[in-house]
Amino acid sequence: MRKVFVFSLTRRDTTSSRLERIIVIATVLTIGLFFVTSPVQSKGRGGSRTARTNALQAGIAKVDITPKKPVKMAGYSSRTGLSTGIHDPLSARVVVFGNKGKRLVLVSTDLLGFYGGTAEYMRKVILGEFQLEPSELFLSAIHTHAGPGLTIDKEKGHPNNLEYTEHLKAKLIEVIRKASSNMGPVNIGAGIGYSPVGMNRRELRIDSSGNSSIRLGRNPYGPTDKEVLVVKMTKLRRTPDGADGRTIAALFDYASHATCLGGKNYTISGDVLGLAEQFVEKILGDDVITAGFAGASGNIDPWFRVLPAFNTESGWIPEPVLLGTMLGEEVVHTFRNIGKVSGGGEIATAFVTLELPGKPRSEDTIEKDHPPTGLNITAARVGDIAFVGIGCEVLTEIGMAIKAASPYKHTFVITHCNGAASYLPPEHLYIEGGYEIRSSPFAPQAADIVVKHAVKMLHEL
Repeated sequence: MRKVFVFSLTRRDTTSSRLERIIVIATVLTIGLFFVTSPVQSKGRGGSRTARTNALQAGIAKVDITPKKPVKMAGYSSRTGLSTGIHDPLSARVVVFGNKGKRLVLVSTDLLGFYGGTAEYMRKVILGEFQLEPSELFLSAIHTHAGPGLTIDKEKGHPNNLEYTEHLKAKLIEVIRKASSNMGPVNIGAGIGYSPVGMNRRELRIDSSGNSSIRLGRNPYGPTDKEVLVVKMTKLRRTPDGADGRTIAALFDYASHATCLGGKNYTISGDVLGLAEQFVEKILGDDVITAGFAGASGNIDPWFRVLPAFNTESGWIPEPVLLGTMLGEEVVHTFRNIGKVSGGGEIATAFVTLELPGKPRSEDTIEKDHPPTGLNITAARVGDIAFVGIGCEVLTEIGMAIKAASPYKHTFVITHCNGAASYLPPEHLYIEGGYEIRSSPFAPQAADIVVKHAVKMLHEL
């Protein structure tokens, strides 16, 4: 039964009685304030909304998602057999931010992406389990083409991949819960580095008859986003001498496919981006979790691409290891040069599903009444660091345009995020054609709509 306290101060009250009543009122108000600012519990066994204070809170966690059984691998339709070995482990890494009751959950997985309806399937489970708003979850993959394929298709999916997908769902719940349970006040800062690891792959070829075409290869003069965006996180821990800023995490965003390894490879690996994550964690320490994200890289491949295997020749550095190390070293250099980190920082998020002009895949002609193609866009900021998640393979010109127009100095453009709608090319490339254009489900004018809407969302955060 709710109790209501009624107080009356009259002129006949003595100074002592007035003081006693004032003390009682103050006590009640303090108790009420406690309940107003106490955390809001999430559904299930774990997770909670952080206290409504001005301090930025964060928790991090990492879980192994390496397949235990041979699986069908994702990324190349010509590869039909099961995996035969494991070169390096795959992981899911999570950062949960919280402030004033608002949350942002960043999930990085060492996978190709969430295709075949698995994005919606996983998101529904995660959003429900932790009572998240759709805009508060970035479910992303680094786009390695040397990882397991996900499937929920019980008729066509391989049993081992069906089992792996269900195990992955449980692992994602586990790692998000763990990150949510170890939240505490943090300081964050950001920096920008540059790396030559990625290369534009839209190569112009002319045959003996003089016919020209765009093929997948190397185009050293084509546009490439060289930026390596890095976030540094330190956790505040009180000691007898004051606050101790222990480094707990690094985030990085780089625009490149993880396709050093090609369709003849049957060995599980995180490829370039996954190996970069592992390198950074080795250098900074195993307790510094490093989450990588794939930038706008629909037309960007690693310098060495689609190789049949890891070269074990004596004295040779395997290309995925070489390029992963190069990228990882730039992440570490940039991380160490971030001198200023600060606490606080409000969280704001937004989510929209756009219905964009569509086209049939593998065809150049668009019928007048062709149905639209849906695309999820998620925008968020933590203080003055922004994130844009796009649910498809975005060509690099689009990502660069979003970053250039963003009101924030540091804007992570994260692809393969909250969806898997294939390639989104800029309008001018439809004239040239090529693999990305043929594979795209979007009409030429779709890219401009996406850029304008993403930038608008950033300005409105």
